[in-house]
Amino acid sequence: MLITLTHQHTTYTADLARPIDCSIPVGQVKCFHSTDYKVTPYQSGDFVGSVSKGAPVNFYNVQLNPHGNGTHTECLGHITHAQESINDKLKQFHFIAGVLSINVTLLEDGDRVLERKDIEESYTQLGYDLSRPEALMIRTLPNGTDKLSIDYSDTNPPYLSSDAMTFLVEMGVNHLLLDLPSVDREYDDGQLACHHLFWNVAGHDASEESRDQNTITEMIYIPDNVSDGLYLLNLQIPSLPLDAAPSKPVIYQLTTQSDYDTK
Repeated sequence: MLITLTHQHTTYTADLARPIDCSIPVGQVKCFHSTDYKVTPYQSGDFVGSVSKGAPVNFYNVQLNPHGNGTHTECLGHITHAQESINDKLKQFHFIAGVLSINVTLLEDGDRVLERKDIEESYTQLGYDLSRPEALMIRTLPNGTDKLSIDYSDTNPPYLSSDAMTFLVEMGVNHLLLDLPSVDREYDDGQLACHHLFWNVAGHDASEESRDQNTITEMIYIPDNVSDGLYLLNLQIPSLPLDAAPSKPVIYQLTTQSDYDTK
């Protein structure tokens, strides 16, 4: 199924029959010592909601922590007193998204950081300064498959520098997706500088200037066979009234008419 769409005066084609799923199933990864993902059959009297135990249907309870059990999308309610809901804030689900592969810089103190200069260089090389994608998906290098099953707790994973986040905000990135458990350092005394920069939130209260329609999606996985470039992103979430929800970012290769003409 082919569709055509226009972004900043350029017309693209996407094949909806060729989705690329960039989510990690709930329960395969973990961070911040979160509660483990768990499913158990509902029980009431003699009824046990499992077909294997004699019930006519499977009827399970689910225990999960959206931030800690897999790919998830969060809104500014993650850091505010109001605890705004991702279900209320994310109202559009399709975006033009840029995919960038970024090398992680090892600092003298052992921290691994995504620096502004590296993101800016890759961003500019791919012409994103002209196309200005609505969403940006960052694949950190190396891109090992351990990202699909790791427990990040107490490992001090890579994170964004404040300058790097400032650059992304300056470029107008409204939806940031990356393959890390957080845009901020695992232990930073609760400062969460990059979260605050991204949503333009001072302290724990949103204001009229806050970027309250924007989202951060963490713990994605972009396969190696996906090239850096522009894609159509479908960002899927369940209708949970929480600051974050498990999510399923699916991307589609974009092709311009000129690309077809050269084939």
